[in-house]
Amino acid sequence: MTTANTPLAGRVALVAGATRGAGRAIAVQLGAAGATVYATGRTTRERVSEMGRPTETIEETAELVDAAGGGRGIAVPTDHLQADQVRDLVARIERDHGRLDILVNDVWGGNALLDFDTRMWDVDLERGLRMLDLGVRTHVITASVALPLLVRRPGGLVVEVTDGTARTNKDFRENFYYDLAKNGPIRMAYLFGEELKAVGGTAVAVSPGFIRSEEMLDHFGLTEDDWRDGIEGQRHWALSETPLYLARGVAALAADPERARWNGQSLDSGQLAREYGVTDADGSRPDVWGYLLAEKAGGTPAVEEYR
Repeated sequence: MTTANTPLAGRVALVAGATRGAGRAIAVQLGAAGATVYATGRTTRERVSEMGRPTETIEETAELVDAAGGGRGIAVPTDHLQADQVRDLVARIERDHGRLDILVNDVWGGNALLDFDTRMWDVDLERGLRMLDLGVRTHVITASVALPLLVRRPGGLVVEVTDGTARTNKDFRENFYYDLAKNGPIRMAYLFGEELKAVGGTAVAVSPGFIRSEEMLDHFGLTEDDWRDGIEGQRHWALSETPLYLARGVAALAADPERARWNGQSLDSGQLAREYGVTDADGSRPDVWGYLLAEKAGGTPAVEEYR
């Protein structure tokens, strides 16, 4: 039974790539809204993925979903490059519930492969292709296997998580392979939207802004308590956001009975926040993409106006 606090009660969600960052936060917020959430990824308490971050696991994500109240978290170790593992995962969801209402494609893990200030022909081919495997092929495999279950009921939602939107990614994203990996999900959301609308479904791409994920904070040598110390070295860091910010927007989108109006589009966290009235953990509403677009247009925007 749905209530104002649990509008997603009775819904079943799969968050592919829920180990940390935006994926973890989205899983928790969908659970807080009442959904049963299957949290998948490669890092467990017994095994660590190539990212080498043993401190974040899918089991912990599932426990955070449970602690959020309302829904239930279920951790399923899954390498989304292995189609048979994804088939086993979806078969389990089908056995357990006979339905899938929300698919969040958040698999990534390619930041360590990203080489800035390089040309395509200077990047090791296998390194570049691995980035495409992690950022595009995983999404295609997961959608191909999961969509037949999702479309059994009208109203299914596919969320492609990426970096940037159609309005922000018109410029070169500093690395050939990264550009392809992050624009791919935007195009996938459009294509899925075209196919899903005939069966009452919706697909969107979403992007955080300058996200203070666990990995990003470690990269800057900061914590959530002292993150503002990084502003001196990177002024756009003043408009950074926690993973909760995007997650609140995605949960609100999932609960929106009129969400089909966004079908095929790409939205960033600031747009979702304005539309659904959500804020970040500190009550702010940062909009780094809006700020960057204003700068690109030749303006001199004040940071305060975009936070």
